Order: sequence, then structure tokens, then C-alpha cells
Amino acid sequence: MSLEQQIMAEMKDAMKSKNEAVLRGLRAIKAEIIKAKTEPGAGGEINEEVEQKFLQKMMKQRKDSLEIFEKQGRADLAEKEKEEIAVIEKFLPKQLSEAELKEALTAIIAETGASSVADLGKVMGVASKQLAGKADGKAISAAVKELLTK
Repeated sequence: MSLEQQIMAEMKDAMKSKNEAVLRGLRAIKAEIIKAKTEPGAGGEINEEVEQKFLQKMMKQRKDSLEIFEKQGRADLAEKEKEEIAVIEKFLPKQLSEAELKEALTAIIAETGASSVADLGKVMGVASKQLAGKADGKAISAAVKELLTK
């Protein structure tokens, strides 16, 4: 079942149960699917890699907004972002724990032969490809810096 079919099925359930929070998150994902399908060169079709990229982007946007709303004391808006994050997370692969992330990055550092923070770009290039969808870019970057400064 494609992501679009999953979204449509879950939207029906959310409408039936009158769950506005879930419905809002699902509608946002559906809008991104439609936008991705109409991109030049997409030809009306998108693959799983494109789906994961825009889901990751949506997650990052929601987390950034959540952080801003919490700093400004806007609990009402922060709650909406948390609800949408929960919906989007259901469609993303399981995120790596901090220990799993460091273990994977240690292997990548050994593989690339990186020895100092100057090699950060080399490690990030490989790590971003290998860990795409499994970890946030900020988390990867922070962990790589920490491992290379030891």
C-alpha cells in the first residue's frame, strides 16, 4: 500500500471518529504528496525516497516551530505542532537512539578515515546518505562533532 493510499484510509478513519488533530496532520501530508507529484519531472508519480524526504522536511519544520512556540510561551500552538509531529512520525522509519547513532557514526568515521573536526564534511556526506530517514541532521552533526573532538 502506497503512502497516499495509507493517508487516504487514515483520513477516512479520522473523519469518522472526528479526530481533528490527526486529520490536520494527515491533510498536511496529503498536500505535500500532491505538491511532490506536480513538481517538474515527477510525471505524477513519486517514489518512497521522495516520500521520506518530504516527511523528514515536514518533521523538521514542525520541530522548529514547536521550539519557537515553546520559547514564546504559546502552549496552544505548541500543542498543535506536537499533535502533527505524532501523526508524521507514524509514517517515518524508526529513529535511531543516541547509542545506535553513535555506533553507526563510529563505523562511518573509521570507514572514511576521519581523524579531526576538519574531516567533518567527509563524514557528514556519508552519514547523511546512510542514515537518511533514521536520524535528524542536527543530531547527526552534533554526534559527529562530539566523536571527532575526542
